[in-house]
Amino acid sequence: MNKSEVILGIDPGLATCGYSLVEASGQRSFDLRESGAIRTSSDEPMDARLESIYSEVGELVGEYEPEMVAIEKIFFSNNQKTAVLVAQARGVIILAASGREVFSYSPLEIKKTITGYGKANKKQVQTMVQRLLGLSELPSPADAADAIGVSLCCGLDAKSAVNQQWEEAME
Repeated sequence: MNKSEVILGIDPGLATCGYSLVEASGQRSFDLRESGAIRTSSDEPMDARLESIYSEVGELVGEYEPEMVAIEKIFFSNNQKTAVLVAQARGVIILAASGREVFSYSPLEIKKTITGYGKANKKQVQTMVQRLLGLSELPSPADAADAIGVSLCCGLDAKSAVNQQWEEAME
Protein backbone atom coordinates (compact mmCIF):
# COMPACT_ATOMS: atom_id res chain seq x y z
CA MET A 1 0.00 0.00 0.00
CA ASN A 2 1.54 3.31 -1.08
CA LYS A 3 -1.30 5.67 -0.17
CA SER A 4 -0.81 7.96 2.77
CA GLU A 5 -2.94 10.80 3.99
CA VAL A 6 -2.34 13.91 6.00
CA ILE A 7 -4.73 14.62 8.86
CA LEU A 8 -5.05 18.08 10.36
CA GLY A 9 -6.11 17.70 13.99
CA ILE A 10 -7.54 20.63 15.91
CA ASP A 11 -8.16 21.16 19.62
CA PRO A 12 -10.38 24.25 19.27
CA GLY A 13 -10.20 27.21 21.57
CA LEU A 14 -10.41 30.98 21.34
CA ALA A 15 -7.34 31.91 23.40
CA THR A 16 -5.32 28.83 22.41
CA CYS A 17 -6.14 26.52 19.52
CA GLY A 18 -3.92 23.46 19.26
CA TYR A 19 -3.16 21.96 15.86
CA SER A 20 -1.25 19.02 14.45
CA LEU A 21 -0.50 17.54 11.08
CA VAL A 22 -0.03 13.79 11.14
CA GLU A 23 0.71 11.63 8.13
CA ALA A 24 -1.00 8.22 8.26
CA SER A 25 0.51 5.57 6.03
CA GLY A 26 -0.88 2.29 7.29
CA GLN A 27 -3.18 0.87 9.87
CA ARG A 28 -1.01 2.06 12.77
CA SER A 29 1.78 3.93 11.02
CA PHE A 30 1.94 7.65 11.77
CA ASP A 31 4.46 10.46 11.41
CA LEU A 32 4.12 13.85 13.04
CA ARG A 33 4.76 16.54 10.44
CA GLU A 34 4.04 19.59 12.61
CA SER A 35 2.21 20.67 15.73
CA GLY A 36 1.73 23.86 17.65
CA ALA A 37 -0.78 26.35 18.96
CA ILE A 38 -2.56 29.34 17.51
CA ARG A 39 -2.86 31.99 20.22
CA THR A 40 -5.07 35.05 20.35
CA SER A 41 -5.13 37.81 22.94
CA SER A 42 -8.16 38.66 25.05
CA ASP A 43 -7.21 42.31 24.42
CA GLU A 44 -8.21 41.92 20.77
CA PRO A 45 -11.81 42.28 19.56
CA MET A 46 -13.67 39.00 19.03
CA ASP A 47 -13.84 39.36 15.25
CA ALA A 48 -10.06 39.89 15.03
CA ARG A 49 -9.43 36.80 17.16
CA LEU A 50 -11.72 34.66 15.02
CA GLU A 51 -10.21 36.06 11.83
CA SER A 52 -6.73 35.17 13.11
CA ILE A 53 -7.78 31.57 13.80
CA TYR A 54 -9.47 31.33 10.40
CA SER A 55 -6.42 32.74 8.63
CA GLU A 56 -3.86 30.53 10.41
CA VAL A 57 -5.90 27.35 9.91
CA GLY A 58 -6.36 28.35 6.26
CA GLU A 59 -2.58 28.70 5.92
CA LEU A 60 -2.08 25.21 7.40
CA VAL A 61 -4.65 23.76 4.99
CA GLY A 62 -3.03 25.53 2.05
CA GLU A 63 0.51 24.50 2.95
CA TYR A 64 -0.06 20.86 3.97
CA GLU A 65 -3.18 20.06 1.91
CA PRO A 66 -4.64 17.58 4.40
CA GLU A 67 -7.08 15.03 3.08
CA MET A 68 -9.01 15.11 6.36
CA VAL A 69 -9.58 17.53 9.21
CA ALA A 70 -10.40 16.19 12.67
CA ILE A 71 -11.80 18.54 15.31
CA GLU A 72 -12.53 17.86 18.94
CA LYS A 73 -16.19 18.35 19.81
CA ILE A 74 -17.12 20.93 22.38
CA PHE A 75 -17.20 19.68 25.94
CA PHE A 76 -20.19 21.28 27.63
CA SER A 77 -19.44 21.98 31.24
CA ASN A 78 -21.00 24.44 33.61
CA ASN A 79 -19.32 27.35 31.85
CA GLN A 80 -21.67 28.14 28.98
CA LYS A 81 -19.75 31.31 28.07
CA THR A 82 -16.62 29.28 27.35
CA ALA A 83 -18.62 26.75 25.32
CA VAL A 84 -20.05 29.53 23.15
CA LEU A 85 -16.59 31.02 22.53
CA VAL A 86 -15.16 27.62 21.60
CA ALA A 87 -18.15 27.00 19.32
CA GLN A 88 -17.40 30.25 17.47
CA ALA A 89 -13.76 29.24 17.03
CA ARG A 90 -14.84 25.79 15.91
CA GLY A 91 -17.10 27.35 13.27
CA VAL A 92 -14.34 29.39 11.66
CA ILE A 93 -12.04 26.34 11.75
CA ILE A 94 -14.62 24.29 9.84
CA LEU A 95 -15.02 27.16 7.37
CA ALA A 96 -11.23 27.38 6.89
CA ALA A 97 -11.20 23.62 6.19
CA SER A 98 -13.81 24.01 3.47
CA GLY A 99 -13.43 21.37 0.77
CA ARG A 100 -11.87 18.84 3.13
CA GLU A 101 -13.55 15.93 4.83
CA VAL A 102 -14.21 17.03 8.44
CA PHE A 103 -14.64 14.59 11.33
CA SER A 104 -15.60 15.45 14.90
CA TYR A 105 -14.70 13.43 17.98
CA SER A 106 -15.71 13.86 21.59
CA PRO A 107 -13.02 13.97 24.27
CA LEU A 108 -14.25 10.55 25.44
CA GLU A 109 -13.93 9.07 21.93
CA ILE A 110 -10.42 10.45 21.57
CA LYS A 111 -9.27 9.12 24.94
CA LYS A 112 -10.83 5.73 24.33
CA THR A 113 -9.30 5.42 20.86
CA ILE A 114 -5.83 6.53 21.96
CA THR A 115 -5.57 4.82 25.37
CA GLY A 116 -8.38 2.27 25.40
CA TYR A 117 -9.96 4.09 28.37
CA GLY A 118 -12.46 6.92 27.87
CA LYS A 119 -11.64 8.57 31.19
CA ALA A 120 -7.86 8.63 30.75
CA ASN A 121 -6.07 11.68 32.10
CA LYS A 122 -4.00 14.09 29.98
CA LYS A 123 -0.70 12.45 30.96
CA GLN A 124 -1.96 9.01 29.84
CA VAL A 125 -3.07 10.43 26.49
CA GLN A 126 0.26 12.24 26.02
CA THR A 127 2.16 9.04 26.83
CA MET A 128 0.21 7.02 24.26
CA VAL A 129 0.62 9.78 21.67
CA GLN A 130 4.36 9.67 22.35
CA ARG A 131 4.40 5.90 21.88
CA LEU A 132 2.26 5.87 18.74
CA LEU A 133 4.53 8.45 17.10
CA GLY A 134 7.80 7.16 18.53
CA LEU A 135 8.63 10.57 20.00
CA SER A 136 11.61 10.93 22.33
CA GLU A 137 9.63 13.09 24.76
CA LEU A 138 6.04 13.92 25.62
CA PRO A 139 4.45 16.28 23.10
CA SER A 140 3.88 19.84 24.25
CA PRO A 141 2.32 22.34 24.67
CA ALA A 142 -0.78 20.63 26.04
CA ASP A 143 -3.07 22.07 23.36
CA ALA A 144 -0.82 20.76 20.58
CA ALA A 145 -0.62 17.37 22.32
CA ASP A 146 -4.42 17.27 22.44
CA ALA A 147 -4.56 18.13 18.73
CA ILE A 148 -2.14 15.28 17.98
CA GLY A 149 -4.52 12.99 19.85
CA VAL A 150 -7.38 14.23 17.65
CA SER A 151 -5.34 13.51 14.49
CA LEU A 152 -4.40 10.04 15.71
CA CYS A 153 -7.99 9.28 16.72
CA CYS A 154 -9.07 10.09 13.17
CA GLY A 155 -6.25 8.02 11.70
CA LEU A 156 -7.15 5.06 13.88
CA ASP A 157 -10.85 5.45 13.14
CA ALA A 158 -12.35 2.95 10.70
CA LYS A 159 -13.54 5.88 8.54
CA SER A 160 -9.96 6.67 7.61
CA ALA A 161 -9.21 6.05 3.93
CA VAL A 162 -5.87 4.51 4.90
CA ASN A 163 -7.58 2.04 7.22
CA GLN A 164 -10.18 1.21 4.58
CA GLN A 165 -7.42 0.49 2.07
CA TRP A 166 -5.58 -1.61 4.65
CA GLU A 167 -8.70 -3.69 5.29
CA GLU A 168 -9.32 -4.11 1.54
CA ALA A 169 -5.71 -5.23 1.02
CA MET A 170 -6.04 -7.81 3.79
CA GLU A 171 -9.17 -9.38 2.22
